[in-house]
Amino acid sequence: MVLLGTIVNGVCIIVGSLLGKLLHRIPEKLKGTVLHAIGLAVMVLGLQMGFKSGNFLIVILSLVFGAVIGELLALEDKLNQLGKWLERKIGSSNQGSIADGFVNATLIFVIGAMAIIGALDSGIRGDHDVLYTKAIIDGFTALILTTTLGIGVIFSVIPVVIYEGIIALFATQIDHFVPKEIMDSFIKEMTATGGIMIFAIGLNITGITKIRVANLLPGILVVAIIVTIIHFYHLFF
Repeated sequence: MVLLGTIVNGVCIIVGSLLGKLLHRIPEKLKGTVLHAIGLAVMVLGLQMGFKSGNFLIVILSLVFGAVIGELLALEDKLNQLGKWLERKIGSSNQGSIADGFVNATLIFVIGAMAIIGALDSGIRGDHDVLYTKAIIDGFTALILTTTLGIGVIFSVIPVVIYEGIIALFATQIDHFVPKEIMDSFIKEMTATGGIMIFAIGLNITGITKIRVANLLPGILVVAIIVTIIHFYHLFF
């Protein structure tokens, strides 16, 4: 079943969020410290991913052009509007803004190599191990995030399942028209580019700054374009 890994990932996010809702009676100081700890861990994860680039100029160009596209499309605003719409439909959360929980969790769960690589493995080889591992990590992360950011975290399951599901279904045919060299290069540079975005999420979670990370997301698409151009035109930066 091509979508099995995606479904398991979604279920773990839901279960983790519900458990986090049950464990919400945690002192505010503890919540704040835990949230900062998550932010620091996310920052380190992002740095580790960022250092995996084989050509950092690709990462820089992807982030710059991705930021321009994202700002023009106002992706961050649209994501926040969706979160606010959910908040109006469900009601405000005593723990925090539903929109904040939804946006932050969505960015953490969607951005990164595991989501893409895992979905590709599911579609190409029918191997769900990467997504199973991601599901466990996301479940624990959802639990912690829900205790600090509120029940809005649970709604991140919608974009996560759609995102991974589309990639998995697309991947069933991808090896027929995408050369392995391009795919390997894309995964490496996408990992690094996504790592920078994840580092920015960590900065946001700790409250150090407020970067509109969602507006950087088109950078992932830009990576694919640049890698393809380099491959077919034999360009070297």
